[in-house]
Amino acid sequence: MTHTRAPAAPPPGRRAVLAALAGVVLGIEGCSARTVPAAHPSQMSSTGAGSPSPSPTLPRTTPWKPTSAEVQPAVKLRAVQVVEAIGAWGEGQGGTAAARARVAGLGLPAALADQAGPLLPTADQAALQVVDAQYGGILSRSASVLVVCRQWTRRGSTVSAGGTTVDVRLTRSGSVWTVDALHPAHPGPAVRSPARDFQAVLSDDRIVLPPAAAADLRSGQVHTSVAKAMLALARTYRLEVSVVRSGHPLDVFGTTRPSDHPRGRAFDVWRIDGHPVVDPATPRRLIERFMRDAAAAGSYNVGGPMLLSGGRPDQFFSDATHHDHVHVGFRT
Repeated sequence: MTHTRAPAAPPPGRRAVLAALAGVVLGIEGCSARTVPAAHPSQMSSTGAGSPSPSPTLPRTTPWKPTSAEVQPAVKLRAVQVVEAIGAWGEGQGGTAAARARVAGLGLPAALADQAGPLLPTADQAALQVVDAQYGGILSRSASVLVVCRQWTRRGSTVSAGGTTVDVRLTRSGSVWTVDALHPAHPGPAVRSPARDFQAVLSDDRIVLPPAAAADLRSGQVHTSVAKAMLALARTYRLEVSVVRSGHPLDVFGTTRPSDHPRGRAFDVWRIDGHPVVDPATPRRLIERFMRDAAAAGSYNVGGPMLLSGGRPDQFFSDATHHDHVHVGFRT
């Protein structure tokens, strides 16, 4: 009996290959790490007969730098430096003791490493990329900087992708900012089945969520008004979110007034259609239109780098803290 061979499947297109690679390296939207098994030894390159297969490599990252447009560039740089020092290390340099040494090398209290929480998982190696550094509050001698980051770790031959947001508290003495405390995000466990609006947000490629923010939306502790507004704005804009619920100060910085963020009633956007809010080159009309559309989507409290007229009384506000992002808050 003759057998005919089935025709070979066509090779995958370039877009499919790139998408698959991106899924391996960046396949993360939650705060808890997702493991990515390394290739089987027979599929990895060899340096010679009998040589051990090389360890999987972590993504290349770049140090985050503030721009001259910042209200206080030095305070953001100091906050980012301590997060980068704790959350990234080379082979054999993991653990709290090594992190304490790296922090001390910055001239900061080594004990800050003891507050790192999810920023310091057990791993052989780690890489960290700061997505954004945003003010949680800025006063003349004290500040909160929310350092939003992604992190990749390697244990043996397995790479995991994760990340968190750290509320870094600082004080100033003269012209020098020092770090007093770290408050990493703790979004809580994911619910078994997120509500439909949250599922839609998590799957919308026009809404870019860092790990802690995505985990917030999966936790069931965020009001539906937040998800509905994100979806409404995504019909017009590509919005990059910095903070939702966790990793934000409990009170409006410098006051005893509870913030809407920890109660799951607000979100912040740091980039709109690819334009950072803090960048002076970003069209002011784009930011103004976004702020007004956020109000139209139901927000009672929209803050940003400019004070807008109109709307309900006190619906729009502006201050130094919101120089670098747009705040969108809800009553329920």
